[in-house]
Amino acid sequence: MSGGEVSERNTLQGVKVLVIDDSNTIRRSAEIFLLQAGCTVILAEDGFDALAKIADHQPDLVFVDIMMPRLDGYQTCALIKKNARFHDTPVVMLSSKDGLFDRARGRMVGSDQYLTKPFTKESLLKAVATHARAAAA
Repeated sequence: MSGGEVSERNTLQGVKVLVIDDSNTIRRSAEIFLLQAGCTVILAEDGFDALAKIADHQPDLVFVDIMMPRLDGYQTCALIKKNARFHDTPVVMLSSKDGLFDRARGRMVGSDQYLTKPFTKESLLKAVATHARAAAA
């Protein structure tokens, strides 16, 4: 383990992260990366599933896929940000599309960052570190 990994692990230890994605592969990949970094991980398959879990677990950070059945990522993000209790919870949009319109629409519903899939372990952990520090400050 290099020095960078040690500090990353300490920084992210105990950070509670909710990953919302209808793809089992994406959920599992994110879970493995986050657990290796010492995060607590909550998984949800769609926006409805996520809304119940947010209330129960009160995550420090939420990753949400844009393209999901029933309640898409934009709607899910908007609902999280409209809730006074979770308004300040950072939300990072996940999408396989990297268009300007998608990024702008994510900002409009209150997302804090936009990550393109497939994400790397580094980009995922960097997003967690950035928002976990901001939330702790």
